[in-house]
Amino acid sequence: MIADIGFVLSTASYSLLLLLLFTVRKAGLAKYLLILATAGTACWSLFHINSLFGAVNIQQLFLFDTIKQSIWLIFLLSCINTDFRSLNEVLAKPFSMVMLAIPIIAVVAPLFLPIALTWRFMAHTIIALQALVILELIYRQAGESRWAYKPLVLYLGATNLFEFVTFANATMVGNLEVNYIAARGYIYTALLPLLVLAIRRIKHWGVDIFISREIVLHSSLLMVAGAYLFVMAMAGYFVKYIGGEWGATIQILLIVLSTVLLMTLFLSNSLRVKIRVFITKHFFANQFDYRIEWLKLTEALPLNESNISEVYHNALNGLIQAIEYDDGLLLKKEGQHLVIKAQNDHDELTPREWQILHELASYCEQKDWIIDIEELRYKPFVYEGLKVNHALLNECSFQLVMPIYKSEQLWGMAVLNGHESTRKLNWELRDYLSAVRAQVSSYLFHNEAGKEVAENAQFAAFNRMSAFVLHDLKNVLAQIDLILANAEQHKNNPEFIEDTFETLKHTKARMDKMLRQLTDKKEVQQSSEKIVNVSRSLNNVIVKKCAGNLPVPRLIVIDEKQLVIDEEKFCNVMYHLISNAQQATSDTGTVTITVDLSVDHAFVIVTIADTGEGMSQEFIDTRLFKPFDTTKGNAGMGIGAYDAKSFVEKIGGSIKVESEQNKGSVFTLSFPAQ
Repeated sequence: MIADIGFVLSTASYSLLLLLLFTVRKAGLAKYLLILATAGTACWSLFHINSLFGAVNIQQLFLFDTIKQSIWLIFLLSCINTDFRSLNEVLAKPFSMVMLAIPIIAVVAPLFLPIALTWRFMAHTIIALQALVILELIYRQAGESRWAYKPLVLYLGATNLFEFVTFANATMVGNLEVNYIAARGYIYTALLPLLVLAIRRIKHWGVDIFISREIVLHSSLLMVAGAYLFVMAMAGYFVKYIGGEWGATIQILLIVLSTVLLMTLFLSNSLRVKIRVFITKHFFANQFDYRIEWLKLTEALPLNESNISEVYHNALNGLIQAIEYDDGLLLKKEGQHLVIKAQNDHDELTPREWQILHELASYCEQKDWIIDIEELRYKPFVYEGLKVNHALLNECSFQLVMPIYKSEQLWGMAVLNGHESTRKLNWELRDYLSAVRAQVSSYLFHNEAGKEVAENAQFAAFNRMSAFVLHDLKNVLAQIDLILANAEQHKNNPEFIEDTFETLKHTKARMDKMLRQLTDKKEVQQSSEKIVNVSRSLNNVIVKKCAGNLPVPRLIVIDEKQLVIDEEKFCNVMYHLISNAQQATSDTGTVTITVDLSVDHAFVIVTIADTGEGMSQEFIDTRLFKPFDTTKGNAGMGIGAYDAKSFVEKIGGSIKVESEQNKGSVFTLSFPAQ
């Protein structure tokens, strides 16, 4: 009885594997040899069930074992070169002939010659040893594929080692040990998972066994039901064992409760769905190789795309390629309307389809759910709360509606359409599409934000340029005011007239330049650098621009070198700083400009010192060089100090400020000497 149970389990296990192998569609030698070996092992186990066929005699045992071992030897010989070829080519090899000679002799020789049992035991010992030798050869030649072959080596190695021990012991004692024979069924059953694992791992065999999710679901439900009934039976037995007046009543109660629970288990659709998803998630391989799919998606979404229309098309193509659909549309919600942003081979939407999409958009604003039109048509209860005219669904030319969200608000939708063989939505495809949608959404929003930043940067650049032009206009107006203020007194002075015309000519040139900047934003600024005498330029600024205001600046030249810079820009910067010093200083104070060289003569140092109001350190750190921040109200633009700092640092210099409130300020500008 013990041996029969083991061989029944073995027969059932190998029969199940045989059924799985029959489901493999790909033809090939690997499939046929595995089917033959599995069928041979199942038959070998079946013939050992004494309850069905009676006790197996020694002659039958030799025959069954030889056939089984011969089939596995042929299978192993086909694996030696890690590639299955034709069976004739495998059997024609000298090595194969040598290995199959002993099994053939073990079957044929007893038909013509009387052979002692000891020699027959010895032959089966050698056959098992041959299988071990071939396994060692296969494993040694596997190289980097050893991980895949390891389960196969463990399975056939363990079974043949057991066969070797069994027949080696029989050779020594002259008889088979009954316990060894009784254990064979259990050993072959216990080691079968290793064979299944090997089939799954060794890809070049092309044997991709598949177990239906529905079969696993129903098997799992039956197993749960069986376990539950077992528990109930044990509880009933316990109650009966204790006895008493309540025994029969409690037994009836347990039967009713168990029946109700089992009916709930088998009839509850939601419970079955949850169990199906759990089994699929944890016991089946994924439909996708996510590493490969993610690389494909990344390639479909190129960075730094300047054209926003191309961004929309790339996003749509990424979604279509992710699930191998045929065509689609990308719609963006603008106000209360949906606007097509990208279209890939999809026909124009009909008014009825637009109506459906607006209804679906209203639903998606409330619930983040990928909508399968086919599922909505036949299982509307899945989309709780979605009210749509189902008569219109038959006219839909699309299959899938995927909402896209930005900051939890509906941004738009992707409308996709596939062919008949397109994958139907399940939990894995929904999870995968959610991940793809997140990546595509990030790509969309990143590029849209980049476009807005670029546009804002263009406006900011234009506004900044306008501010600088206005700042220069103020300087021009100051020069004109200076001419007008002195015109009445010096209008008869020829030198004044000459200086006035020269100033007006310079003013016109500057205004022309400003107009070009305003009207042609792409104008390439020509370099105006030339050799400049610092003291002379400063003196011109003081005499022509600053002499009309008090206190009159005083220029001190200790030492200097010529600079190669834009003289006009240099004079504007110095005028602004000197003018600011004059405005911050009372008429009785002083403004002193000093020109000197650094210790190593590498820099020309221009110092502007005043005895004015001064500034706090916090103001210097946070506001002085901040553009468009001014303390002069509407009279100032707030860019003079910022402009000075930008100019000095751009040519490799630096600007330092030291100030004390009510005592004055010192601006120190360092210009790299040539």
